[in-house]
Amino acid sequence: MFNTSVYKARRNELRKDLSSGLILLPGNVDSPMNYKANTYHFRQDSSFLYFFGPDRQGLTGVIDIDDNKDILFGDDDDLNDVIWMGNRQSIRSLGEKAGVDESLPLSELEKILTQARDKGRKVHYLPPYRAEKLLRIENWTGIHHSKVEKQASSELIKAVIKLRSIKSPEEIAEIEKAVDIAHAMHITAMKMARPGIYESEIAGTIEGISLSHGNPVSFPVILSINGQILHNHYHGNILKKNKIMVTDAGSESDMHYASDITRSVPVGGKFLPEQRDIYKIVLKALQESVKSARPGIPYKDIHLKAATIIAEGLKDLGLMKGDIQEAVSCGAHALFFPHGLGHMLGLDAHDMEDLGEDNVGYDDDIPRSDQFGLAFLRLGRRLQKNFVLTVEPGIYFIPALIDKWRSEKVFTNFINYNNLESYRDFGGIRIEDNVMVTSTGSRVLGTPVPQTVSEIEETMVTGSC
Repeated sequence: MFNTSVYKARRNELRKDLSSGLILLPGNVDSPMNYKANTYHFRQDSSFLYFFGPDRQGLTGVIDIDDNKDILFGDDDDLNDVIWMGNRQSIRSLGEKAGVDESLPLSELEKILTQARDKGRKVHYLPPYRAEKLLRIENWTGIHHSKVEKQASSELIKAVIKLRSIKSPEEIAEIEKAVDIAHAMHITAMKMARPGIYESEIAGTIEGISLSHGNPVSFPVILSINGQILHNHYHGNILKKNKIMVTDAGSESDMHYASDITRSVPVGGKFLPEQRDIYKIVLKALQESVKSARPGIPYKDIHLKAATIIAEGLKDLGLMKGDIQEAVSCGAHALFFPHGLGHMLGLDAHDMEDLGEDNVGYDDDIPRSDQFGLAFLRLGRRLQKNFVLTVEPGIYFIPALIDKWRSEKVFTNFINYNNLESYRDFGGIRIEDNVMVTSTGSRVLGTPVPQTVSEIEETMVTGSC
């Protein structure tokens, strides 16, 4: 946990942004894989971590806005717990580290919430993303489970996003720790990317690197020679020489802050000429996007600039044609770049996505588009100092999408469909870094992962010797 003062300050800031009532922040509980005693690896709720800190199942925090009081609820271990789990800190001890005024058994929570409701006080809570949390909120508040999500507090959602979006120096340090673990993961993946190796061998090895640092991966590893499938978690292919292997992977720090990095490398260690051409377009889009990031700039504008760089590069290769500005405005580039440029990063790989992508990434000034491709941009609003986000442009050749657009004669004035035939088996290329917005620009966080063609080829050749 951070220093006690950090959690007290965060709760006090949150309290200022809400009018009255109680703020209910349930932590997570163990979730069974196939029977009750065999659970998935425990992961604490991110907002509970942010405002209270203890990384332990079965806890709930309450912030009393009107009485200026914070309470941590949970049950101390009994003898059976000690036998199976060992001695753990008492709830009171955890509460002291969190800087709360009072620590109480979980059985007291429903009573306090009932008393608040009886007095007409509002109970603010965030939208639940787990079924058991939804049912617990139903039990505690009396709101029917079918209405729990709809009655989540929009006032609380906005206040939490406002606070969690701006990363403190302590948080930046944690994210950089996670990026440095991801650095080791990606270097290893590059060195292992040789013909005849199963994807699963590499995916398992790099996940093990994350675990060897004491931390799980920040999301299931994406690793495939079929990189045209954007979130490809299948790892059953055998690597073949000259295929492009896309690895999208990150780790968590000890404090559960995430990294999220992508590299695309040629199996065998050398890019083919057409692969090098596509790679350099994506790399230019990445580098120019990082240079463009600074406070006050809408990330949507940076996304569109990256899309323009990609479309211009593809036009130079004869795959697109016509007026490129018009092509991007119409969304023709989305055949090759069908996702957004990036998203917020913090305690979650897609930071605060449980609070609603539109709430996190957009506002009244910059609403979300419904255009194909642009609609998938998770972050469009103006950047602020100490935002941390991903920058991840890509170019993909998706046969099913190409065939659909071609058969429907979509954007024939911008796309040279005949020239795409030789790229049908190309796959995809994505490059991603984690970036902090500074007062005047931005900087890439952590130890740099090999990025240029020469850096990647040198790393891979060294690894194959």
